[in-house]
Amino acid sequence: MKDVTIYTRQFCGFCTAAKRLLSKKGVAFTEHDATFNPALKKEMIAKSQGGTTFPQIFIGKEHVGGCDDLFALENSGALNVMLED
Repeated sequence: MKDVTIYTRQFCGFCTAAKRLLSKKGVAFTEHDATFNPALKKEMIAKSQGGTTFPQIFIGKEHVGGCDDLFALENSGALNVMLED
């Protein structure tokens, strides 16, 4: 399974929903909480090529987008394919 990275902030319902979906699927992920870390938020924006909303999700080196994008991939069946090595 590919590495999954998610940039989050505290008290973000979309972040919680995305993490819940990944956990439900048994997907391990690395979480970067950028709530009080401007440097981490800047890193997230650069990696996502301008994504400023939370969460920002990456599967391997590919930028997935946010929570709605993650759920769209799940609903289409494409998420499982993306997660495969």
